Amino acid sequence: MRVAFLGLGIMGRPMAANLVKAGHEVTVWNRTAGQDVEGARNAPSPAEAARGAEVVWMCVSDTKAVERVLFGPDAVEQSLAQGMIIADSSTISPSATHRFAERVKARGVDYVDAPITGSKIAAEAGSLIFMAGGDEAVLARLQPLFQAMGKQVFHMGETSKGQATKLVMNLQIALIYEGFAEALTLATKLGVDVEKLLPLVQASMVRSGVVDYKAPFILKRDFSPNFPLRLMLKDIHLTLDAARESRVRLPGLEAVEEVYDLAAEEGHQDLDYAATLTLLEKWAGVEVKASGA
Repeated sequence: MRVAFLGLGIMGRPMAANLVKAGHEVTVWNRTAGQDVEGARNAPSPAEAARGAEVVWMCVSDTKAVERVLFGPDAVEQSLAQGMIIADSSTISPSATHRFAERVKARGVDYVDAPITGSKIAAEAGSLIFMAGGDEAVLARLQPLFQAMGKQVFHMGETSKGQATKLVMNLQIALIYEGFAEALTLATKLGVDVEKLLPLVQASMVRSGVVDYKAPFILKRDFSPNFPLRLMLKDIHLTLDAARESRVRLPGLEAVEEVYDLAAEEGHQDLDYAATLTLLEKWAGVEVKASGA
């Protein structure tokens, strides 16, 4: 398929590379120059990248970035054509997604929101999980692209339901990791060896995929960004905004938001979100690590 891929960040670049490897004709654009994908054509603007494409796939930072890419100067809107599909793997506002979809559908263009779960490693391996909102027939047309980039696609309902689902998923990740980080901090303060604690956690009902994935990085004090703290904080804000729109209270997430806000103020915004642990450690006067770290 002829694909315009817009956004070559931590996740987008390997996603675009996997489309090329699968034999698709890919044109890429990135806001910051210098992010090339071998085998793909570079375009100077979203409008130029989208010209003649069957599918425009986006993976950019936030709701405003998606709006600029679609409707700003030199944006995709200039190149919309009947029968085109726009797919968005960014994590953005569900209500904004609905508005964007209505605007392009008036031009005969289908819109699918397809945010992802998985790490940079999963993006590189082509084993991402997509949660998609949109028409089932349109999703069927996108299957060759989904298969090149991921291992599973969950159809969550109409357009915007993929974004809503992603917020629900990240809400759980933020709360699970916060509980884990607080437990490690208290364990260290109380003199419990965290290397002995972890096998117990993983043998019990406390075990989770979040803990399994993050624990090795934490014990090595490796906070390089698989998912930057600033992006998780952005998603927390999106989730709380969606909750307020729906008149839902999320007191646990409101408390976690404060931790992330303070961690960002401490200068950790470009580290992995696991670096919120360092704020808890600072307050407790301890450092969580393996004996050999």
